[in-house]
Formats: sequence, structure tokens, C-alpha cells
Amino acid sequence: MQTELRIVVSMALLRLLAGSIEITAALLMLKFGRVQTAIKINGVLGLIGPVILTLVSSLGIIGLAQQIPLSKLVTVALGVILIFVGTR
Repeated sequence: MQTELRIVVSMALLRLLAGSIEITAALLMLKFGRVQTAIKINGVLGLIGPVILTLVSSLGIIGLAQQIPLSKLVTVALGVILIFVGTR
């Protein structure tokens, strides 16, 4: 049970970090007030988002690995892969 709690806390902390980065980026866009700068900031966010998604999903899959059958675990992993394929 302790391991599961650690995984959930780690997932939540990653999402809080991602949200903090998003808010900081929005504030920076407002501070600079230029479209060119805002697009650059948005580009950086475009790189950070998938990394956070991958990390959080990986942690979730690791947490589920001990609780669900391998076939369902593979289905979840394929779902995450399809998200990336579908957004390309």
C-alpha cells in the first residue's frame, strides 16, 4: 500500500509541476506582451507537455503492473502510445 501511495503522490506532484510551468508561461507571455515571444514560450510548452504525460502515464502503468493482468496492462500501454500517434 505504501508503494501505491508513493506512486500517486509522484503522479500528482508531476501534474502540479506541469500546471505551475503552464501558469508561469502564461504570466511570462503577459509580461513580454509580444506575439513572437509568446509563440516561443508556447513552443517550449509543446515540448514539456508530452514529457509530463509520458512520465505520469509510466508511473501509473508501473503502479498497475502488480494489480492487473498483463493483457490489460498491454492495453493501457497501447492506449498511451495511440495518444501520441493520434496527436502527430
